[in-house]
Amino acid sequence: MSSQVKKIDWSSLWKKEDWWALWIGLLIFILSLPGYYNTYILGWVPRVAAPWLNPLKSIVVIGQALTMTKAYVGLNPVISVFLFYLFLLTILTIAAWLMGHNVRRFMAGFTIMFTLTFVLWWLFGYAYLNATPDQYAKLHITWSIPVGSDGILIYLLLVGLIISNVVFYRKLPAVFEIGARTEWYIKTAIVLLGALIGATSLKYITLAVTLVERSLIAIIAAYLIYWPIAYLLSYKVFKLDIKWAATLASGVSICGVSAAIATAAAIGAPSVIPATVSSIIVLFAVVELVILPFAASSLLKWAPYAAGAWMGLSVKTDGAAAASGALADALISAQPGLSTYKGWILNTAVINKVFIDIWIGLWAFILAVIWLTRIEKKPGERVPAIQIWFRFPKFVLGYLATWLLLWGVGFTVGAASAAKLMTGGITPQTELFRFFFFALTFMSIGLTTRFKTLKEIKAGRMVVSYMVSLIIIILIALGLSIAFFSNLPPPT
Repeated sequence: MSSQVKKIDWSSLWKKEDWWALWIGLLIFILSLPGYYNTYILGWVPRVAAPWLNPLKSIVVIGQALTMTKAYVGLNPVISVFLFYLFLLTILTIAAWLMGHNVRRFMAGFTIMFTLTFVLWWLFGYAYLNATPDQYAKLHITWSIPVGSDGILIYLLLVGLIISNVVFYRKLPAVFEIGARTEWYIKTAIVLLGALIGATSLKYITLAVTLVERSLIAIIAAYLIYWPIAYLLSYKVFKLDIKWAATLASGVSICGVSAAIATAAAIGAPSVIPATVSSIIVLFAVVELVILPFAASSLLKWAPYAAGAWMGLSVKTDGAAAASGALADALISAQPGLSTYKGWILNTAVINKVFIDIWIGLWAFILAVIWLTRIEKKPGERVPAIQIWFRFPKFVLGYLATWLLLWGVGFTVGAASAAKLMTGGITPQTELFRFFFFALTFMSIGLTTRFKTLKEIKAGRMVVSYMVSLIIIILIALGLSIAFFSNLPPPT
C-alpha cells in the first residue's frame, strides 16, 4: 500500500475548487476585518432590503447602513450592484482560468448566473412574497407568503427548475451549465459561514451562562441521537445507497445544507447527492417555518425558553431557524404575562442553531476518517494518515479559520465588546457575500436538476426518508427542549 500512496500535488492549491473556495472565502473575510475598526473596505456592496415595499428603497449599500462616515453616502445602489458583479466576476474568472476552464465561456456563464440570481433576489424580496407574520406590523401589511428570507432561495430553486425542465426541456444550453458551479459556490459560502458563527456565538456566550451550558448539553445529546437514527432509517429501512444515507443524515440531523455539502465532500460522494439533498432540506425548512412556531406558541407557552430551543434544534437552515425563533418569540411574548420573554425566545433559538453549526468541521473530519478506515478499507489494507488529508474537504479549513480567528480576538479583548463590533462591522459584509453565494448555489441546483434524472435515481425514497427522519427529530427535539429548558427562571 505504501508504494501506492499519493504524493502531495501542490498544484491542487490553484487547480481545485476546494482550495479556491477556501482562498476566495478567506479573501472576502480578510477584506471585511477592518470593519472591526469602522473601516469598511467592502462597504460598497449592495444588499436587497428584503422584505421591501418601496422599490426606491429596495437595494441598500452596506456601508451606508453601517457607518457614520460619509464614505459611501453618494454611491448609487445600481452602481453598487455593477461593482459587486465586477468584483465577483474578476476573482472567479481568475480562479477559473487557473483551474483550466475556458475564460470566455465562464465569463458568459457567470454573467447570466449573476443577473438571474440578483434580479430574482430583488424581485422575490418584495414583502408580500416573503415577509413573516412577526414583520407585518412594521411593514403595515396583513398578509404575505410567509417563507422568510431563506424562502427566497426556494424561489430561485423553483425558477431554475422551470428554466431547466420547461423552457429548455430538451437540453440546457452549455452556457448555463458552465456558470452553474453548485459546489464551488456553496463551499465558498461555508467558509464565510465561519465568520458569522464566530461573531454570533461570542455574542451569545456572554448572554446567559446557564442558557449556553444547557444549549451545549442539548446539542451534544442531539448529535448522538439524531445522526444514527437518520442514517439507519435511510440506509436500513429505505435502502438508500450508503453515501446518500450519510449525506441525508447529516443534512437532516446537523445543520442542513452546509452539513450535507461538507459530508458529501468528506466521503467522496458525487455532486448529484448534495445537490438533491440540499433541495429537499430547503423545501422542508420552509414547511417547518410555517408550522412549528405556531405549534410552539400553543404547546410551549408554559416554557418559553423550550419553545426557542425547539426551533433551534429542529429547523434545518440558519435563516429559517432564526425566522422560526422570531415568529415563536412574537407569538408567545404577545400572550398575557409573557412579555418579559420577548427577545429571549429568539435568542435561545439562535444560540442552539449557532452551536449546532459550530461542529460541521469536526463532523466532516470524523466522517472522512470513518470512510477511509472502515467503509472503503479492504481486508488487510493499511490506510496512511495522508489519505485522510486528501479526503478531508479543504474548504472546511476556511470555515474553521474564520470562526476560530474571531473567537481568538473575542476572548483576548473581551467577548461582549468584540461581538458587538464584529456583528456591527465585519459580519454584515461577509454575510452579504455568504447569502449571495448561497443564492447562486440554489439557482445552480435548479438549473442543473433534471426531473428525468431524479426519476432515474428514485428521489422519491429520499424525500420520504428525509420526511420521516425529520418528524422523528422534531419530536426528539421537543423532548430535549422541555428536559433542558423548561425549568429556567424568567429573564430579569
